[in-house]
Amino acid sequence: MLTGLTIAVIGGDARQLEVIRQLSERDANLVLIGFEQLDEDMTGSAKAKLDQAHFESFDAILLPVSGTNQQGRVETIFSDEELVLTDNHLKRTPERCVVYSGISNDYLENAAAAAGRKLVKLFERNDVAIYNSIPTAEGTIMMVIQNTDVTIHQSNVAVLGFGRTGMTVARMMDALGAKVKVGARRSEHLARISEMGLTPFYTEKVAEEITNIDVCINTIPDQVLTASVLSQMPLNALIVDLASKPGGTDFRYADKRGIKALLAPGLPGIVAPKTAGGILAKVLHSLLKEERKNES
Repeated sequence: MLTGLTIAVIGGDARQLEVIRQLSERDANLVLIGFEQLDEDMTGSAKAKLDQAHFESFDAILLPVSGTNQQGRVETIFSDEELVLTDNHLKRTPERCVVYSGISNDYLENAAAAAGRKLVKLFERNDVAIYNSIPTAEGTIMMVIQNTDVTIHQSNVAVLGFGRTGMTVARMMDALGAKVKVGARRSEHLARISEMGLTPFYTEKVAEEITNIDVCINTIPDQVLTASVLSQMPLNALIVDLASKPGGTDFRYADKRGIKALLAPGLPGIVAPKTAGGILAKVLHSLLKEERKNES
């Protein structure tokens, strides 16, 4: 239980609603900032404006998955208020206050450091990334079905990257009967790909491996699908780029050549916000309990 903890939830999307529900069920005291247009009554929580919030009482601050932009702005779909989080806000919090965000950037890192507050990046955790790979893979399957005129079964699919997302996507595509090849950089990953019954190749050979594919799914955040690579890809192929912005595809050249290329980061929050929020809530509950235990 989180009885006695005061947690500020600043901005966010539909995922945050499930986080709020689950943390409230665990008896946390929640302060919702940037939620004034939310009609739903959230039991155990109170709404507040950013400039009127009592930061001095916060044991934790929960930011959206995207954290802030480089100017400190926090995204929210439940408010027209511009939410700009500064190091001055964080300096007003107690020393025990921990800031939780999905990802981070220089601005947020510097603000937390200036205030002397611990910053936890949830999406760098293996458990969160693995859990999130499931709705990401399901969303990818949805996009492939919607944007192709062939079945996944017996189609030629190339997955680039064999991290936590790439592994789950490759496995699900294989389960649907696709002919899956997977590009990776490390020899041990190629061995695991082969053990799974899939076709491995080194990513530097990608131009040779995508000449006859129907679908290419990229999870690598570096630009691997360059113009020279795309020049070898069939015009009727579909690219689904799951890497964080700006992705790993030369979208300008793909468009010029007539290849359909879709940038699709953040799929869990789009296709399964309740599940994605539940994943964050579960991990947050564990981390908050651990922080409380360390303080005692």
